[in-house]
Amino acid sequence: MTKQFEIIEEASCYKGFFSLKEITLKHTLFKGGWSSPIKREIFHRGNCVAVLLYDPSRDEVVIIEQFRVGALQFPDNAWLLEIVAGAIEEGEIAEEVAYRESIEEAGCKIQELIKINEFFTSPGGTSELLTLFYGKVDTTHVGGLHGLDHEDEDISVTTMKFDEVYQLLLDGKIISAIPIIAIQWLYINRNKLRS
Repeated sequence: MTKQFEIIEEASCYKGFFSLKEITLKHTLFKGGWSSPIKREIFHRGNCVAVLLYDPSRDEVVIIEQFRVGALQFPDNAWLLEIVAGAIEEGEIAEEVAYRESIEEAGCKIQELIKINEFFTSPGGTSELLTLFYGKVDTTHVGGLHGLDHEDEDISVTTMKFDEVYQLLLDGKIISAIPIIAIQWLYINRNKLRS
């Protein structure tokens, strides 16, 4: 099967901090032939970076907590436990964003940066491609309140032993996909990082 798609019509519905487009398209089918025209909205926020900050000598993970408008439907959980993340600005590469966001959001200087993977966060409706990194840090003096005032960031930063973080994940207290993926990666690779 030759996989193809054709955009029939594209319209901008909204452009602000994020943008929304309405697209009419058709694509080839596994059974052969083409689909009927399909109309979909696509949410564009640009590509992003997330960094799992971990101190292998202290076996500590840097966890941030912040208010998330996307979690408003669950008022008791609108403040999410996450890892450092941010958008790739024009002219930046993913690695630069990892270093910048680690300072801005957690006050952490990365000693070593390793790319874990790239993945779409929710490809059914958004174009966001995320690059996930592991950043080796020294957590000795990490903690407190961080974030940029002009971006209205209000971020609480703490360090936790890996076992505590993993238990939070198992207990359903970490409910954002990116930190779940990162912590599971750490679960698999932790012994190698510590040796």
